[in-house]
Amino acid sequence: MDDIARFEWFCKLRSQIRGSGSHLIVGIDIAKDKNHAFFGTAKGQSLWRRLIFTNDLMGFKRLIEQVDTLLAQHNLESTVFGLEPTSNYHKPLAHWLTENGYLVVLVAGKAVKDNRELLDGRWDKNDTKDSANVADLISQGKCLFYENPEADMLALRHLLSVRRQLKKETHRLRMRIRNGLLAKYFPEMDRHWGSCMAENLAIVRWYIDPRKIAATDFDVFVRHVTTTDRGVRQINRLRKIHTAAGRSIGLPVDDAAEYEAEMLVERFKAVENELGQVMEQIHTVCRKLPSYKLLLTIPGFGPYIAPLVLSTLANPMRFKSRKQVIRLAGLDLNANRSGKKSQEKVPVISKRGDAELRYGLYQAALIASYRNDAFRRIFNRMLEGRQGERGIRTKARVKIAAKMLVIAWTMLKKNEPFNPNYLSAEPVLAR
Repeated sequence: MDDIARFEWFCKLRSQIRGSGSHLIVGIDIAKDKNHAFFGTAKGQSLWRRLIFTNDLMGFKRLIEQVDTLLAQHNLESTVFGLEPTSNYHKPLAHWLTENGYLVVLVAGKAVKDNRELLDGRWDKNDTKDSANVADLISQGKCLFYENPEADMLALRHLLSVRRQLKKETHRLRMRIRNGLLAKYFPEMDRHWGSCMAENLAIVRWYIDPRKIAATDFDVFVRHVTTTDRGVRQINRLRKIHTAAGRSIGLPVDDAAEYEAEMLVERFKAVENELGQVMEQIHTVCRKLPSYKLLLTIPGFGPYIAPLVLSTLANPMRFKSRKQVIRLAGLDLNANRSGKKSQEKVPVISKRGDAELRYGLYQAALIASYRNDAFRRIFNRMLEGRQGERGIRTKARVKIAAKMLVIAWTMLKKNEPFNPNYLSAEPVLAR
């Protein structure tokens, strides 16, 4: 069964589950080794309070045996399995159940937390109660659709996850270099930290001791730490570093500090190389997907933003409206309107969706609003009469980012490239 058929099945379940006497609800508390399952109905009847099964094929089959037994005993027609996403531990079970034709839904972690003390008026936490909590949320229809996309889409998501981890690693190493090394041995260098990482790393690798820079002729220093000529600004920056080294207040550099500098620089280069290899793998996967070429026609969408949006939307037919797509990125507007001052509340984006997708779309909007005529015109229209308002440029680009996501969804549904006429509608910017 594909995602579209399962999504229709899911929508039908949510509309019929409340008070249903024909559904067996299985709430499962996921763990690394052993899972706890609760079996009940939407009417609040507990059929089997606790089943502990292992995270292997034998345990999964034991779960299904219990399901078949309860279906026969209580004359129930269908089963829905509910899981709370827990790291990656829930994925093998969810995939196995989906591949075997069972309906799997997810419950949000925040919903589980908020609903926990409503079960019995207490706020203690245990595995048996958590599985019953999951089942209770499903009986109310408070559940989410579980995706099981095609292999290429899964590979793309996995590669983007690896890229995310590598980006975090490069940031961690950069902070170790700047806050762990330069802050002690060459603090003046940090204020001259430039955008060219090759030069920064060369200085840290070979000249972590500022006294060594001061003792080196400037021309020799420049030739040693540079690989390309980037003009006057490059020379001015390096000259400032060379001058600052002559009056540095840094600590004396010993062999241990030089070893750490060498180790961190080499590790940073290795991670950067791995990052490049991952991007090549992402491009290899994307070349098989016709929808990737469509997304590249959107101004501001490049070899990272396009795969990110594609992997998040996956099958566009599972979204029924643009509001669902915008909520996916947390770009939907909301405000806490309650009491006498409700009219004074200013709507802001919820930020409840995918943070990485939201950041990527904003970067695409930033580039498009600078370099593309169509997006530049719509950006300027948003600013008319409001140029002096604080933060208005950021608000306008967030609005463009939301519009870009809807455009991408529309293009994937219709299987057509970007058309500037999509921007013809007059934009409305919340105040």
